[in-house]
Amino acid sequence: MRILVTGGAGFIGSHVVDELLGLGHEVRVLELYHPLAWRDGARGELDPRADLVEGDVRDAAAVERVLDGVDGVCHQAAMVGLGVDLGDIADYVSHNDVGTAVLLRALAARSFAGRLVLASSMVVYGEGRYACPEHGVVQPGPRAVPELEAGRFEPPCPRCGRDLEPRSVPEDAPLDPRNVYAATKLQQEHLCAAFSRETGVPVTALRYHNVYGPRMPRDTPYAGVASIFRSALEAGRAPKVFEDGGQRRDFVHVRDVAHANVLALTADEPVPGPFNVCSGTPRTVGDLAGALADAAGPDAPRPVVTGDFRLGDVRHVFADASRACDVLGFEAAVPFAEGVADFARADLR
Repeated sequence: MRILVTGGAGFIGSHVVDELLGLGHEVRVLELYHPLAWRDGARGELDPRADLVEGDVRDAAAVERVLDGVDGVCHQAAMVGLGVDLGDIADYVSHNDVGTAVLLRALAARSFAGRLVLASSMVVYGEGRYACPEHGVVQPGPRAVPELEAGRFEPPCPRCGRDLEPRSVPEDAPLDPRNVYAATKLQQEHLCAAFSRETGVPVTALRYHNVYGPRMPRDTPYAGVASIFRSALEAGRAPKVFEDGGQRRDFVHVRDVAHANVLALTADEPVPGPFNVCSGTPRTVGDLAGALADAAGPDAPRPVVTGDFRLGDVRHVFADASRACDVLGFEAAVPFAEGVADFARADLR
């Protein structure tokens, strides 16, 4: 097969490229090398066997150039992370949603009949799943600033105000994006679903949970929390843990995420629909900071819990891994301790 990987020189995309090439597939990469994601002219580690085309997925001519002879498309290109503030909103919409629309238009015009795999995100859920002892499964609203300032980080039941039990979130949970990045990822899913209905092309939306591992971008407003902690430790600073460190997430290694993409692209039969891509084991943000500090050595500074918060953040969101296992055949293989120890020493971008 010949596979196009948009954003294929980036953090996750480059690992997808590695696995595809290792299986004997031809790979073409469309990469923008945007300065917000690529510092100081860095170009990352892209296997030279990949056919690299520098260009922007929003550029119709560039997209046309890379689609010839393509059997499958793995769409990784996007702006990621929470960003700086609302000044980023037009850039997020442009790169993520307009770029996706340009790609889908070109595929439709060519009567593309292969598979499309979309890099989505767990941020489309907003808060995860919660249960109230009295009212069962409920969906809490956004957390109020006065509550956050007072250090009350857990969302209460929206009906009675009681404490809630966090639960793993399945793919059919209500979608409720809570920040600009999340809204653009959900819109990507909607655009791809419309494309699939109109063309019959199967689309797999992989909702990545908190991905970490080698080649992760360094500490920027667009980097993930693992990279921010790792960069602090590398500079001899204590990782700053927001809220009380008890936020639950699912940290999944980038090699596992790449494997999920390859499964979706190469399965005997298409596997349409959304899938959580996760380890299946929730851990707290404080757990991650502590594990990275431990892996950095006995002289590494210990994490500091600051009590600070960001309005775009949610409290708990961790995944139900059963659908990906049952339908896609995906199970994460990199243990947390091993993955974090590897990440503590890995090259960042």
